Amino acid sequence: MKKINNLYVIDDDKIYHFLFKNLLKQNGINVTTTFFCNGAEAIDYIKEKKIEEQYLPDLILLDVNMPIMNGWQFLEEYTKLVTEFSRSTIYMISSSNDEVDIKKAQSFEAIVKDYYLKPICKDDLDKIFLMNR
Repeated sequence: MKKINNLYVIDDDKIYHFLFKNLLKQNGINVTTTFFCNGAEAIDYIKEKKIEEQYLPDLILLDVNMPIMNGWQFLEEYTKLVTEFSRSTIYMISSSNDEVDIKKAQSFEAIVKDYYLKPICKDDLDKIFLMNR
């Protein structure tokens, strides 16, 4: 797998943004991280940047439940925008341990690599970053 140089975190929880930044720093993970508060912000940003050659991140960490555009709606729009060959690696990161959400993430197996429960911990981070090197 390729090295992760840039990352999008799509999650409406600003406290999670803060904690995630600290988790990356504490674990010596140096990656350019862009935070979005909902799927619509991320989709708009991707559309704006699409004219640039390297417009997609290497990795996307995506929450399920968000206002305006949730994780599922983001995935639907994202698959319309990008080709199978240019897609980022996506992990769902959610506080929902509902079996319906977990199975729905599995139904996106072509683009969603795995589903992790919040709060994300060092072990989860290690799995995500080690599996994508």
